[in-house]
Amino acid sequence: MSYVHHVEQFDGLPVFTFPPYAHPADLPDADAVAWRLHCGPYVTDEGYTSHWKRFTELVDLGKVRALLFGNPWYGNDGGSSPDELIGLRSRFTALEAIFLGDVEDEEGMISMIGQGGIAELLDAFPGLRELGLRGGEDLEFPVTGHAGLRVLRVESGGLPPEAVAQIAAASLPSLEHLELWLGDEDYGGGTTAEDLAPLFAGVGKPALRHLGLQNSPVQDELAAALASAPVVKGLTSLSLSMGTLGDEGAQALLRGQSLSHLRELDLSHHYLSQDMMLRLWTELEPQGVRVNLTGRQEEEDDLDWDDAPSRYVAVAE
Repeated sequence: MSYVHHVEQFDGLPVFTFPPYAHPADLPDADAVAWRLHCGPYVTDEGYTSHWKRFTELVDLGKVRALLFGNPWYGNDGGSSPDELIGLRSRFTALEAIFLGDVEDEEGMISMIGQGGIAELLDAFPGLRELGLRGGEDLEFPVTGHAGLRVLRVESGGLPPEAVAQIAAASLPSLEHLELWLGDEDYGGGTTAEDLAPLFAGVGKPALRHLGLQNSPVQDELAAALASAPVVKGLTSLSLSMGTLGDEGAQALLRGQSLSHLRELDLSHHYLSQDMMLRLWTELEPQGVRVNLTGRQEEEDDLDWDDAPSRYVAVAE
């Protein structure tokens, strides 16, 4: 199963790829879609400079609500800073959602996609409500945060622990949805529960309702920390999916604070035993918690090299 694919819906809008050599009559209303900028060898031979220029000339930028940047801004050559977008901030008066790095597996390895200039981007768009990032190399997030951001999603095969700590400590008073793919240490990851301490304590994010700490090789450690973390009390959904969760982490969750207030607990792509899966269902679902346990994985204990892990995250390189 591939977790890295083009975004189809963004900010509640269908995603429309700005076509090569488009005629104005062929384009939808500027505020009716989320616009994907995507060109190059996988789409068209048009260069990104020409593609961006035509977009800014043919589309009413003052009505654009959502933008996604794909190849070649982000792809096999890494990533770029959003300077061109920032330079036109005075024209994007309605922009409320941005996704940087909307590329699929064959267009760029997620572990090599860089994300620079995020602090400048947030400063330039104080009305931004949603920010999606694919790739985490060179990512820095301002601890001073952003007053209006409601959704933050960072997809990575290896999210730098320093960036995770910055996000955990950031002041995001309006944030309702936080999703972090933490990734593997071999690809730049390495986040521990200690890096997330301010987040677990409920500091700086009073409106948070969904928390996703996903794609982690230390999922049992994170589950144990969440079992008593104050942040859980305010959530309506929690995701520890895509990682290496085993019986130890699931047992910590069940022995910890009550989870009956959650509408959903997503533990998909896990390493739980059948007995533990049954226990989770029988203890939580009668309390109204929908428990997602799809994608059970088998540990690999017959590998030929000595230091190979027996459990794997869903997305690494």
